[in-house]
Amino acid sequence: MADLSRDKAWSLVTEHVQSESLRKHLLAVEAAVRGYARMWGEDEEGWGFVALVHDMDYEKYPDRENHPYRGVEWLSQDGYPEWVTRAILSHADYSGVTRESRLEKTLFACDELSGFITAAALVRPSKSVLDLEASSVIKRMKDKAFARAVPREDIHKGAAELGLPLDEHITNIIRFLRERAGELGLKGTL
Repeated sequence: MADLSRDKAWSLVTEHVQSESLRKHLLAVEAAVRGYARMWGEDEEGWGFVALVHDMDYEKYPDRENHPYRGVEWLSQDGYPEWVTRAILSHADYSGVTRESRLEKTLFACDELSGFITAAALVRPSKSVLDLEASSVIKRMKDKAFARAVPREDIHKGAAELGLPLDEHITNIIRFLRERAGELGLKGTL
């Protein structure tokens, strides 16, 4: 049986990811996905594992030919189940793996938005997620120059795939990130 513990996931991250910003991104996506798992009564450990390792190959293989395929290969070689690797493949639209399960849709919906919310928090005077509101995030989304690399259509598509209004989805993720603000470097001056 493959080890789906948080300790195992973190050891994979530290083995494959040296970048502090990528590690923080993985932790933020994990916080968001675990939050939804709790909210919906799903397997928080399993979902958290997938979220924490979903980009573990990105630092070494940031191109579409290799990411997320190398990470999935590593996990498959270690005997991880297909639902884990499939969820990771499905977060990349170009992989051709459609999102069907609630986990797959949640990982996709939390990936880009967690990063965008982090960026929105860090430009606040407080540099904190603790005083960030959904309306501020939505306003930032309209500014094409802000966090330019984040595809706005993916944020909209993620909320739609979860069946949630965008502002509610943003509010949920802000709440989940607040729970781990210290670890994520998002407490700022508050």
